Amino acid sequence: MVDLKSQYQHIKTALELEFQEVLESCQFIGGPKVNAFKASLEQYLGVKHVIPCANGTDALQIAMMALGLKPGDEVIVPAFTYVATAEVIGLLGLTPVMTDVDPHTFNITADLIEPHITPRTKAIVPVHLFGQSADMEAILALAAKHHLYVIEDNAQAIGADYTFSDGTVQKTGTMGHFGCTSFFPSKNLGCYGDGGALMTNDDNLAAQARMIANHGQSKQYYHDLIGVNSRLDAFQAAVLNVKLPHLDTYNAARNQAANYYDAVFSNIPQLTIPARQPESTHVFHQYTLQVAGGQRDNLKAYLQEKGIPAMIYYPVPLYRQQAFAAAWHGPAEGYPVTEALCASVVSLPMHSELVEPILKKITDGVSGFFSGVL
Repeated sequence: MVDLKSQYQHIKTALELEFQEVLESCQFIGGPKVNAFKASLEQYLGVKHVIPCANGTDALQIAMMALGLKPGDEVIVPAFTYVATAEVIGLLGLTPVMTDVDPHTFNITADLIEPHITPRTKAIVPVHLFGQSADMEAILALAAKHHLYVIEDNAQAIGADYTFSDGTVQKTGTMGHFGCTSFFPSKNLGCYGDGGALMTNDDNLAAQARMIANHGQSKQYYHDLIGVNSRLDAFQAAVLNVKLPHLDTYNAARNQAANYYDAVFSNIPQLTIPARQPESTHVFHQYTLQVAGGQRDNLKAYLQEKGIPAMIYYPVPLYRQQAFAAAWHGPAEGYPVTEALCASVVSLPMHSELVEPILKKITDGVSGFFSGVL
């Protein structure tokens, strides 16, 4: 699904130099590599503050803690997403309120969010799923109307641009009160272990998040609030320092691969190719097809027989996970779009090293399956 080894070969020399500098400095937690990455990512995103942390899940938790959310507060999230988005809500004693998603973008929309807003609602977590921004202009307007916080889950869309109706362009992760991202190795900007970050333009929220991520300290051994231990280590920052200048090139390569897929799969009537919304660029963290006629699982099995990887993100709605059973008060039949997506989506290999022979093998495999079932 992701060819990290080929990508590594292109940046091997630069990485080895960075690692050697970390080893010689013996500054493994914080230090110049982490500070350099923080500054570079702030510049790239056009955001005032980046707060590095240990992983993307911690970033979401720290954001909710920094915003002062309390047990019983409701936080609206999509039902079709990775568990981490809602997991931290439960961990903090908050109440996850799950919504259906748009059938084309797989993202939540303002229209789907608004019916779930109650006096207990405090925040919305739009997930920029698979590499494309949610409709942030409408979501931000809805949040302002109801005095709600917005925490962007940007783990899958770093580098994507969102264009507002007035022509203003912002990077995903920089529009809400907080943006949160992951640097898990398979991400568009991935390190070689765990890593994450929060983004914000609010000075006070940034100060809160920094303290929370470092045991609630305002200065060493002075703890102003209850925090956590969540830090990006210097070796991971070294990897990210090498990779960040290549991010736009990596995302362009993913788009080129997506274009190749689109050209083939748009001619197969049983497949729906990923939607591309005019207000957002797409960085294709995943290339996800919808498969009609109940053939998704058969297609995946066929591809596996041919040695072609395929993954299902996500086979079970969040509200059907045992961990969230007690929090679910929606319809017994679930949400129609989420249920349909969980039964029909399949993702194909997507990374920056997909060359034409590999793409042809993958598309020939998919085409061959549907030729056989016609």
